[in-house]
Amino acid sequence: MTTTTINITGMTCSHCVSAVTNELSDLPGVETVDVDLVNGGNSTATISSSVPLNAASIDEAVAEAGYTVVHDGA
Repeated sequence: MTTTTINITGMTCSHCVSAVTNELSDLPGVETVDVDLVNGGNSTATISSSVPLNAASIDEAVAEAGYTVVHDGA
């Protein structure tokens, strides 16, 4: 089991949480997604998967939902 935690900007409501959760859940190997919404700040998503996830795939899934992954140092 691999756990990946990311920060996401732009989320403001439960619909945002649902959209991000659905997109990340569609990635191969993802078993659970837990999103902690921080309205007006960076929200956190913790992804549990059976295989290591590619950062670009995560970024694309979050972008598909309409939001942006915040990378350290960015």
